[in-house]
This record gives sequence, C-alpha cells and structure tokens, in this order.
Amino acid sequence: MTTQLNPTGTELPVVGVRVPTRSAFSEFRAVKIVWHREMIRFFSDRLRIITSLVQPFLFLFVLGSGLSHLTQASTGGLNLRTFLYPGILAMAVMFTALFSAASIVWDREFGFLREMLVAPVRRSSIVMGKCLGGATVAAFQGVLVIAIAGLVGVPYNLELIAAVFGIQLLLAFTITSFGVMMSARIRQMQSFMALTQMLIMPMYFLSGSVFPAAGLPTWLTVLNRVDPLTYAVDPMRRAVFSHLTLPAAVRARLDPGVTWNGWHVPTVLEIGLVAVMGVAMLAVAVAQFSRSE
Repeated sequence: MTTQLNPTGTELPVVGVRVPTRSAFSEFRAVKIVWHREMIRFFSDRLRIITSLVQPFLFLFVLGSGLSHLTQASTGGLNLRTFLYPGILAMAVMFTALFSAASIVWDREFGFLREMLVAPVRRSSIVMGKCLGGATVAAFQGVLVIAIAGLVGVPYNLELIAAVFGIQLLLAFTITSFGVMMSARIRQMQSFMALTQMLIMPMYFLSGSVFPAAGLPTWLTVLNRVDPLTYAVDPMRRAVFSHLTLPAAVRARLDPGVTWNGWHVPTVLEIGLVAVMGVAMLAVAVAQFSRSE
C-alpha cells in the first residue's frame, strides 16, 4: 500500500490493484461469462425470438403452400413444403447467427466492447464465448423449426432429429464465426446490416434450398458449389429424404446430392467442409480482435 497527499496536505492511503494471473480456468470462465451474456440477451427479448421466425415461416407455409399446386407434377406428388424444409432449417439458423454476431457492432458503438477487450483475459476467449453464444442461440431457434416438422410431412424420428440438430449446431457456429469476423472491423450497425442483407439472400437462394442441385446451368452450378451454405443444406436434405417413402425416380430428381465434376460428394466431407470453414473464420476473427482496438 502506498500513500498520496490530498489538497489539504494530509496523506491518504492508496490501495494497490492486483491483476489476477491468467490461467486455463480464468480463460474458461471468460468464455462462459460471454456465452451466458448472450443467453440472457436472447431469452430476455421475446420479440426477437418471434420476429426471427417470421421469415422462415413465410417461406415454408406461404410460399410453399402457394406454389405447391404448380410444382406437384415435378415433385412426384411430394408436398413442396417438405422439399423446402431443409433449406428453411438453414435459413432460421443463418439469420439468427448473423444477428447475434451483430451485437458486437452495438457493443463497439456504446463502448462496452472496449471494456471487455481490456479485461485480463485473452481476446480469443472473448471471441470464442461470442461464437459459442451465437451458435447456441441460433441452434435453439432451429429447434423451434424442427418442432414443426410434422406439419410439413417430415416424420418425428429420433435419428433424423439428432442428425439435423447436429448439422444445425455446426452451421450455427460457422455462420456466427463468419459474422464475428465481419463485425471485427465494422464500426456502424447500418454498414453491418447492409452487408448481411447483401450476403444472406444470395447465399440462401444459391445453396439449393429452393431447387435441386443438379441439372442447373453452368454458371448457376458454379455459384452453387462455391456457396458454403450448400454443404449444410445438402446433408440435411439427405437426412430428411432418407426417412421419406418415395419412388426412386422422385428421390433421384429431388435429392440428387452435390457433385464435383461428376463425383458425388460424401456427407462426411460436406460436414467436414462446414467445420473447417467455421474454424478458419474463427481464427481470422481472433487475429483481427488481437490487434489494437
């Protein structure tokens, strides 16, 4: 303890500040705190939970029901809503994950991000907590869409639900990492929202969410194959269609799978690609936040 003089000339004690040493436990605790903060922010905002489901439900029930009569012949009698369902699952996760990452821009504008970055923990722990929090929130939103599977002709099968949920969770982590990576250098919420709106809908439509990924024009095939969302939608569609009773010709037409120059990409490789992209974008986000803010 040291002393200093006040304006009257008397000495006042000055209490020293001790910064705790970094440890694996302190880093884990930092990740947990940031994750918990995301949970509190999400579940305390019921309007956000409801509004984030509006667009997926519109695509599934309004668009799917409205176009089902026009497409009945080409789908072999399969309801269009059943075909669209895997893409809607991806949409629900993608929107929620990106908007969870957008809170970083809000924190920067209001100064809270700077307070987190000066904490005696690694910035990678903060980024990891943010990505895990966003992934958890987005996965929960996806669970709400999984719960309505029976309304669109998808059976409530435990194996199917587990497979779809696992892919959703991985996709949520990857999209959140992508959003955190983008928000690392964006200073205004308007810029972030404009950028996400420019990316979300093209990613969704090019991923094969609303059409089979075979027999496409060359330019559309190329865009479909370079779209990261393609490799999450296709495994979910395979999982859903594997539990439907359909003629072989209808299954081959509606669920042809993703091919590279005629080679059928395995599901394990597709899931691995999504995981690698998530880890790579997380590493870029950590590197960006490690620079001076």
